[in-house]
Formats: sequence, C-alpha cells, structure tokens
Amino acid sequence: MNAKVLIVDDVEANRLILEEIIRGMNCRPILADGAEAALEMVQEHSPQLILTDISMPGMNGYDLCRALKANEKTKNIPIVFISAFDHPEDIVEGLSLGGEDYITKPFVPEVIEARVGVYLRLHEAKQELMEMNRRLQVSVSEQLIQMEQEKKDILYALAGIASRISDRDMAYTGRLQKNCRVLAQGMQLSPLFENRISDAFIDTLELAVPIRDIGNIGIPMEILRKKTDLTEEEAAIMRTHTDIGAKFLSDLYVNNDYNDFVVTSVDIIRHHHESWDGKGYPDGLSKDEIPLAAQIVSTADLYCALTENDKYSREEALEIMQKESGAKLNPDILKICCKISRQLC
Repeated sequence: MNAKVLIVDDVEANRLILEEIIRGMNCRPILADGAEAALEMVQEHSPQLILTDISMPGMNGYDLCRALKANEKTKNIPIVFISAFDHPEDIVEGLSLGGEDYITKPFVPEVIEARVGVYLRLHEAKQELMEMNRRLQVSVSEQLIQMEQEKKDILYALAGIASRISDRDMAYTGRLQKNCRVLAQGMQLSPLFENRISDAFIDTLELAVPIRDIGNIGIPMEILRKKTDLTEEEAAIMRTHTDIGAKFLSDLYVNNDYNDFVVTSVDIIRHHHESWDGKGYPDGLSKDEIPLAAQIVSTADLYCALTENDKYSREEALEIMQKESGAKLNPDILKICCKISRQLC
C-alpha cells in the first residue's frame, strides 16, 4: 500500500518491533520517541495512520490524540492506541477521545497487521469518498452556474423581444447600461453612498438593466406602439408591466435560487417608475423607500431618453432634469449625475 504509518513510543524496542511489522506490510514506518516529536512529524509527513503508546513522559498518548483531533488538518487521521493498560476505563477513554482502536501489549504481529490493514483501507476509502464529494460539489456548482447563465440568456432574449415589440432600439439599452455603471461609480466615491455601493453591486446593476421592462411582454402591442397619448385605461394597463415583470422573474427563480442578481433585478423591474416624492408607481414609494438600484436606473433612464437621437444636448437634458429634483429624482443622485455628466454617453 506504501502508506505512511507514524509510530509513537518512548521505548526504542517497541518502536523497532512495530517498525518491522509495518515495513513487512509494504508500508512506510515513521518513528517518533514522544508525542511532541510526533506532532512535528505529522505536519511534515502527513501519515495515513498513527500508532501511539499512551504512557509517555511529558505529553501522553491521550494528549496527543486531543491535539490532533482539535486540528482541522489532522483530525481525520485515524489513531490506534497501543498500550499495556488493559482496563476497560482506559480503553473507553481512548475511544471517547476519537481513537479508532485500542490494542493491548504485548504485540501480536498478526493482530497488528490485521487492524492496521483495516484502518488503512478505511482511511483510503474515506479519502476517496471525500474526493468524490469534492468533485460532486464542483460538478454541482458548475451545473448551477450553467443553469444561472441559461436563465439569464432566457431573460435577455425575452427582454430583446420586449424591446422590439415596444419599438425600442436595443442600442438604447446599451447606453443605459453604460450610464448606470458610470453614475453608480460616481456615487461610490461620494460619502453619501460609498457604504451602499460595492463593485459587486455595480456589476449586478449593469447586468440587470436590460430586463427592466421585461414586463412589456404582457402588454398589448397596440398600447406599446401607440404614438398618441394613452387613455386613462390604457395607461393603467401600461403601468402593470412592472408587476408582470417582477412576478415573472420571481417565478423563474425560486427557493435558494434567489440571488443578488434576482433581488437587484426585481427592485429595478418593479420600482424604476417610482418617484422621489411618492407620486410614482406601482407602490407609491418615496425617498429611500425606493431601492437604490431603481433610483439609479430612473435617473440614467431620463438622461438617456432626453439625449436620444440628439433630441436635447447634454446641458439641455440636465437643465430639464433639474426640474425633477425632489420630484421624480433623488436630488443627491442628480447632483452627482451633473458632476460626472461629461463621462456619460
């Protein structure tokens, strides 16, 4: 088997006898004349099994077992006590500390060989099982990542459909993504928002922007493409796209599948039409009741809409947006937007 077996005994004659037995099993014996030396050798050699005497000067075999079982790196190494003590309480104590077995002296080579063989095979099987479990976890993680990506692909495909049926250019979404990132990065440098915006938040925000209006797939096309003002009834139907989109996403991701991407996406989908003064929809949230991601998208969306196809210049768009400060838009976010506006596309 070529396994490494650490032999711990303060009596040299005992060490030599056990060394011969272990070597005869085609294993590699490692000798330690005490528990302190054994602790060092365990770190150096990583044995597959430890045979230890109990009664030794200084740290005894029980102490050695306690130390090894308390260490995350060595707790799984099987320990077999070999001792002249054959009282039941000695055996019980050794096993209660985590020892695998207890062999009494004098040595019977056949008994040593049989029990060492058993525990080496068990240890090997345990290591193989742990490795299989590790590989399984990796495989499951990879499958979950793949499933997550496939779900995002579905969402982006549906978001593309929603954009086309509402006659919205996908290039607009690309601009909005970039501008949301730039605005969020600017906010990250502000004392007002630095504790609320991380790099991960910005990345997730950018990923979530394309599906903000995915609920449009549930809105009649004649309403989405209507060029004149909507009637009161039509406007009410149009406003339901936030509920439709949020529910669709929540239904797609269930239980422990609910992650940061979903949370941020639902916040944006449902609340990017809320207003700072509480007069938006669907829930009439106001001020910081509105999720931060939705506030960022709302601000960047208004800028993109005003400057689309050079309808307004950057300066003109910001002047119009100032009129929405404290009404539709968060005044602090708008101030930052104005400061970094030259970086917007």
